[in-house]
Amino acid sequence: MAASGEWRCDTATVPPGHTATFRLERAGRTVSGFVVNYEGQYRAYVNRCPHVGTPLDLWPNEFFTEDGRALICSTHGALYEPISGRCTAGPCVGDRLTALPLALDGDALVVNLPPLDDPPRSMTA
Repeated sequence: MAASGEWRCDTATVPPGHTATFRLERAGRTVSGFVVNYEGQYRAYVNRCPHVGTPLDLWPNEFFTEDGRALICSTHGALYEPISGRCTAGPCVGDRLTALPLALDGDALVVNLPPLDDPPRSMTA
């Protein structure tokens, strides 16, 4: 699958408590990310733990804790709030996942890679 600067998927493919992964590319820069649906609210993040930069999911598209209340980094067990991306437990408490722009276009979720002069930023509460 070729990556591009925009990713789309139907909202029905990401029901509450689920995630979807994607890759975006622009001008030679590739970003792996994921969309999370937590209690009907969607967020998109770069798939990179702020602690050491590893992907959060050890198994493809596995981001939620067993109880479904937090996102978890499979490397060191850091826990993140699904909506804010804020780390609440583990080696990077207080850090945040890097948010990506997410929009709803009809029944489609749309994630765009920001322009090169506007890199993804951590989401603020």
